[in-house]
Amino acid sequence: NMINTEDVKRAARKYALKNAHDYGKANIGAVVGKVIAELPDIKKNMKEYSQIIKQTVQEVNALSREEIESELSNFTFQKKKEEKKELQLPNAEMGKVVTRFPPEPSGYLHIGHAKAIFLNRTLADKYKGKMILRFDDTNPSKAKQEYVDAILEDLKWLGVKPDKISYTSDHIDLIYSNIEKLISKGKAYVCTCPPEKIRESRAIGKECECRNLPVEKQIERWNKMKNREYEEGKAIVRYKGDLKSVNTVMRDPTLARIMKQEHYRLGNKYVVWPNYDISVVTMDTYEGVTHPMRSKEYELRDELYYTLCDDLELYRPTLVEFSRLSIKNNPVSKRLIRPLVKEGRVSGWDDPRLMTLRGLKRRGIQPEVIKEFVLSFGLGKSESNPNLELLLTHNKKYIDPRAKRYFAVINPVKISPKNMSEIKADLGNGRIYTISEGILVSEKDIENIKDGELIRLKGLCDIKRQNSEWIYQPTDLSKKAKIIQWVPADENQHKKVKLVELGDLLKDDGTFNQNSIKEINAVAESKISNIKTGDVIQFERIGFFVKDKQDVFIQAD
Repeated sequence: NMINTEDVKRAARKYALKNAHDYGKANIGAVVGKVIAELPDIKKNMKEYSQIIKQTVQEVNALSREEIESELSNFTFQKKKEEKKELQLPNAEMGKVVTRFPPEPSGYLHIGHAKAIFLNRTLADKYKGKMILRFDDTNPSKAKQEYVDAILEDLKWLGVKPDKISYTSDHIDLIYSNIEKLISKGKAYVCTCPPEKIRESRAIGKECECRNLPVEKQIERWNKMKNREYEEGKAIVRYKGDLKSVNTVMRDPTLARIMKQEHYRLGNKYVVWPNYDISVVTMDTYEGVTHPMRSKEYELRDELYYTLCDDLELYRPTLVEFSRLSIKNNPVSKRLIRPLVKEGRVSGWDDPRLMTLRGLKRRGIQPEVIKEFVLSFGLGKSESNPNLELLLTHNKKYIDPRAKRYFAVINPVKISPKNMSEIKADLGNGRIYTISEGILVSEKDIENIKDGELIRLKGLCDIKRQNSEWIYQPTDLSKKAKIIQWVPADENQHKKVKLVELGDLLKDDGTFNQNSIKEINAVAESKISNIKTGDVIQFERIGFFVKDKQDVFIQAD
């Protein structure tokens, strides 16, 4: 099967353009691999064809970014099909599925919440159903408007739109009526024992006197609770479960308690506040939820959930469990993050080292990447504890083709090559500089250069070391040279910037990593002043960064 030289040239050109577009420069090895995949027969005469490919790569590397982009638009590329883990719900009927995400507005959302959010939204969409965002706000000491606003903002950033938003605190009376139903059926009681005694009797499975008082007495006590006749901690409503149960959740758990703090929405309207178990059963069945999803640590509470449904003669939704997502050496839950914020070990809930959505956003992690990352674990029950590296790799793949390229140098050294007159450099994307006072390069790029060695200043010229001096030469692509980035030495054409490098917040032994953040001073080309906060760019040969604030860039890969 004869191969046409023109076909080889065309394929080489196509893949060299794509490679140069994606990575700044086309790499001969990568291009050869792609051409072989498309035209396997060239392997029979590799010597001749690799010369053609090499020549093509050199031609493409001499083009400007604009030329590459316009020529690339003439080619099409096959997208690789990826096998996705199929997400499926048991007992699901098309058009009838209702899911819900019920955060407590007591802190900021983190990547674990993102998993729950995307599972709820994706599965509701898959079955053409609805997703509810429900603020589980029946603890007046924890719920705050500030967190409600933050959660709404974070969901917007993730690109997730709930079909309905509700607040459990708007339905206290409905929850009360369910508690009253349980009391009148002899399935719940008001306990006035001191907390230590309750703890002890639960541990040994012993009943207290309150448990067997007649229903009339229980209703009387319940009304006293609502009418503020008990002090905080002096009376609670308990479910009449099974004190001998192996599942300790079933040993007469608390359903409601007295809390006299002001509630952020309802002020002092109520003093008896229902807890999670009775609230969630009431709200799920009231809102028609078909598939409540929750993470695996709730598994022991499933029995209580269904028993309450049965006692209240409500339908039983299909509970779906998924594993919690934790990131190795990085605290994920609010419980672990709160003390770090309090002690000032991190700068706030949006510290870029944190796994909060605010922190991830500040370090340039894209919402689409978070979605793909969390959904890749599916609905499996096995705990996922991936390295942060995995998320960063996903992010790099996503931002690489989208990030604009710029030059920056670390530990700048000034070079003024001999015989170099004023040169204009066009680095693409409107980055045009006039070099007259020499240039700055990174110290480590030139520290071991031997006499007679050639360096290629990308997009500008070649320079040669001769008797410890630098000599200017026009770029000659036929010569091999180490390619480095540079910035103009002229102060009007460069800017001082801070590059922030991030590491894991915790060490392998679980202690706080003092070196999890490092600031590096650098000098960048002046055109970076056009970058908006939140934009991700690539400083060539250094890495991807997101603009945080004026002249501060946080590492995004």
